[in-house]
Parts: sequence; C-alpha cells; structure tokens
Amino acid sequence: MAVSGVGLRSERGPVLVAIMLSTGLVALDSTIIATAVPSVVRDLGGFSQFPWLFSVYLLTQAVTVPLYGKFADSLGRKPVLFFGIGVFLLGSVLCGAAWSMPVLIAARAVQGIGAGAVQPISMTVVGDLYTLEERARVQGYVASVWGIASVLGPALGGLFAEYLSWRLIFFINLPLGAVAVWMLVRHFPESVRRRAHRVDYAGAALLTGGFSLLILGLLEGGVAWPWLSVPSLVIFVFAVVLLAVFGFAERRAAEPVLPLWVFSRRVLTGGNLIAFVVGALLIGLSSYLPTYAQGVLGTGPVVAGFALAALTVGWPLAATVSGRIYLRIGFRDTALIGIVFVIAGAALTALLLREGTSIWVAAGASFVLGVGLGLCASPTLVAAQSTVGWSQRGVVTGANMFSRSLGSAVGAAVFGAIANATLAARFASPPAGVSAELPRSADATSLVLGGQPERADVAAYVREALQAATHHVFLGLVVLGVLGIGALVLMPRRVEPVTED
Repeated sequence: MAVSGVGLRSERGPVLVAIMLSTGLVALDSTIIATAVPSVVRDLGGFSQFPWLFSVYLLTQAVTVPLYGKFADSLGRKPVLFFGIGVFLLGSVLCGAAWSMPVLIAARAVQGIGAGAVQPISMTVVGDLYTLEERARVQGYVASVWGIASVLGPALGGLFAEYLSWRLIFFINLPLGAVAVWMLVRHFPESVRRRAHRVDYAGAALLTGGFSLLILGLLEGGVAWPWLSVPSLVIFVFAVVLLAVFGFAERRAAEPVLPLWVFSRRVLTGGNLIAFVVGALLIGLSSYLPTYAQGVLGTGPVVAGFALAALTVGWPLAATVSGRIYLRIGFRDTALIGIVFVIAGAALTALLLREGTSIWVAAGASFVLGVGLGLCASPTLVAAQSTVGWSQRGVVTGANMFSRSLGSAVGAAVFGAIANATLAARFASPPAGVSAELPRSADATSLVLGGQPERADVAAYVREALQAATHHVFLGLVVLGVLGIGALVLMPRRVEPVTED
C-alpha cells in the first residue's frame, strides 16, 4: 500500500472535512466574484476585460487537471494537494492586492493553476481512504460543496462588495486554507515508495497548449469574436494540431502525462463521457435556473438560490443510496437509473417552467435532476477508480475531472449561444409599441435582471423573451440527458474491482 494505514480510519473524518473545505474554497472562487464585478470595475477600471476574470480561471484550472493527476500517482497525493492549495492561496493574495484589471486577470490565472489540483486530488484521496461501499456517499458530500457554492458565492460576493471590500473576497481564503492544510498535516499520513521518474515535459506542454486553445475558443467564441471568424478558426485548427501531436508523443513517452489507455478501456471511456455530460448539465442548470427565477418569475437572488439549492440536496442523498444500489445491480445499471432521473428533471424544467410558475416547481425539478446526477456521477467515478490500483488512480480521477471541466466549458459556450441567439432574434423585431424603449441586443435583459423599466409592457416583453431563451436551454438539458444514455451504454455491465497495489 502506498498510503499508510496506521490509525488512518479514525482520521478519515478530519481529512474529509479538510478536503471539503479546500474544495469549497475553489468552488466559491468560481462564483463569488460575479456580484462583485461592479465594485471591482469601479476601483480598477477595465470593464471590457472583466469577462476574463471568469474565463482565465476556468481555463487554467481545466488544463492543469491531467498534469496533477499524473504527479499525484508519482509523488503522492499529499505534496500535490499542498502545492495546489499553496498556489491557490498565493493567487488569492495577488488578487486581493491587484492594482489594475490586467494584474487581477493574471492573478486569477494563478488561482486557477492551484485550483486545478484541489478537486481531482481530493476525489483521488476519497478513493484511497474509503471502501467501494462508502465512496459514492462521500463523493456526494464533496460534490454537494459545488452546488452550495453556486448559491452562497454570489450572495457573499455581493455582501463583501457592498458593505466591506471586494478584496476580502480573496483574503478570506487565507485563514480557511490554512485550517485545511493544518488538518491535512495532522490527520493525513502518507508514505510513498520513491523511485526515479522521467517527467514528460513535451507531453505536458502539448496537452496544456492544445486544451488551452480549445477551451479558449469555446469560452470566447461568439463573445469576443464570431464563431466563424478568422480568430476562431485559427484557434481551433491550432488546438487540433497540438492535440494530434500530443497523441503521437504519448505513444513514445516513457511515463506519459496522460496515458492513452485512459481512453481505450470501455469503463473509463464511458465514465469520462458521462462526466462531460454532467459538467455541461451543471453549468446549464446553475447558469439559467437562477436567471429564469429572477428574470421571468421576478424573485430575488435568495429565492432564486433556493431553487438551485434543491439540487445540492438531491445529489448527496442519491449518492448515499447509490452505494447500496451499485453493489447489487452494478455501476452501469445504477447510472442508467440516474440518467432517467436526469432526463425527467430536465423535462420538468422544459415543460413546466413558464411565466407564473411557482418557484416550488422549479425547486422540485432541480431536486429531481440532482437525484439523477447523484445516481449517475458518483457510481461512474467509483467504477473508474475501482478498476485501477493506487499508482494509477490519480490519472484516472484527473481524466474524469478534466472531462467534467471540459463539459462545463463546452456547455457554457453552447448554452450561451442558444440563449443569446434566442434573445437577439426576439429583440431584433419587437412589437411596435415597445420598439422605441427596447435595446436591440441581449443587454435588454438587464431591464428585468436588476433594472427598473418604466413601462410594464416593455418589461413583459423582455420577460417573455427571457422565458423563451431559458426554455431553449432547458430543452438542451433534455438532449444532453439522452446523449448520456449513449455514454453509459459504452460501459460494461459488470466491472471487476482490482486489488490495491
């Protein structure tokens, strides 16, 4: 065994708390800055650049995940996790001290580099410490942190920005991160068999460059430049070329940073594809359910957050139950039950969420979808982890987490394009009565998302357009759920766990 087992079982609780705290820091920083943007821009300027505060964080986080997974298998979980937390806290200090928007963007990139280690290594540690029967339940707890952060993040960001200082959004990470590190130092013993390693620098550079361009193109396409423009095409062509060269390089590498066998086994391929679907589903629901609640139903941020919070209740509950189910019927069949719930929850959002719908209906649909994700995401990740030993679990978990991050990036781009196209079409040809008062772009949605329209008919038309846009996004969630069935069919019905190294 690579991890010391002396007294470790009694220490698992504090380790899990430390992991959830570390994960919470990363999850919160993905959302907390959203409501603080006006204050940041007021202090630093650079309004046209602020979308990069989100894009660069997601970009650097996603492309580093596979690298950390490989290093965790070579060097051990503990040093890689400490490195990730340390870099994340360094980035937090730089963010809090930033004196201009470019500096803040660069600091967010540093934060993302650190964040890329926390989620996959945390899930890997869960796979190391907990038995096959326990993993789904515990991973449900860790996964619920992200849902809670999506609700609390914007509210906390607004409170800090309005009553204290937006810089505290970043400085607050320091004491919390220090507590997480202290708990890991005290309660997480680890011994790794040391041997000489050959670092795959070429593979790491090609992988990072290729996926950086790919995710950059997906995040900024249709926003910073048109999808079919020269910059967009050049970025995607270079991304494909770098990834193709990466594939050839990994075949020759002595210790590849992302071994190609990760994509050759059915259980791993199916698990990575379903992780991609989960990432896209999460970004779609968490981005547009609160928008629907506030813009169409006219609720406040707290009530809108309540609707999304129902997902964070359904996910861990279902993940807890899934551990018992997959021991009886298998990982794939459990996940297939989950995907049925996912499709049902998505269908409820598409069919029932209209103007005048009760917020309780939205919360119910979110809960059903959360149940589906808990029954689907946790068993497939446990299945992937159970097919390898300690020395390969970091790579497998990192590939799964990377697939989820890539799904979020693709989902954000696709759903954003769907919503913006719907709104642009509606606002391009409004009724004559409201035409003079309506901006000819998606920015008109600000009239019902915090703005104060002077005329009720203008607000009603904007709400109708926003309802149509969110409806199309919710239909996209249904399509994603159906595609998830195809991903699960790739997995074998029975997965035989391997013995530990």
